[in-house]
Amino acid sequence: MSAGFDYLIAGLLLTGGVFALIGSIGLARLHNFYKRLHGPTKATTLGVGCILIGSSLTLSALRPGVSMHELLITVFLFISAPVSAHLLVKAALHLDPQGRPPLPPQE
Repeated sequence: MSAGFDYLIAGLLLTGGVFALIGSIGLARLHNFYKRLHGPTKATTLGVGCILIGSSLTLSALRPGVSMHELLITVFLFISAPVSAHLLVKAALHLDPQGRPPLPPQE
């Protein structure tokens, strides 16, 4: 592998680690359910996606052919994380209607 390709993979892994760390800190430190849900669904999804893409590039460079396992996991993650977050918010709003934001003023 070339040095530029190694730097790309290292950058993806470091970026993924930073995003995953930020999402995990957000999950642990934020005080509201809706704010806690935001950290893992946004930052951690990007972090794990960067790590999986870096892993896929590494495996594709080391052996012939394209590594599809990591790409399929990434696609599944990017599809399932927003859907599960949406369902969790809808369930929370259904169980606690006072958690809804106020309606905008009528004109």
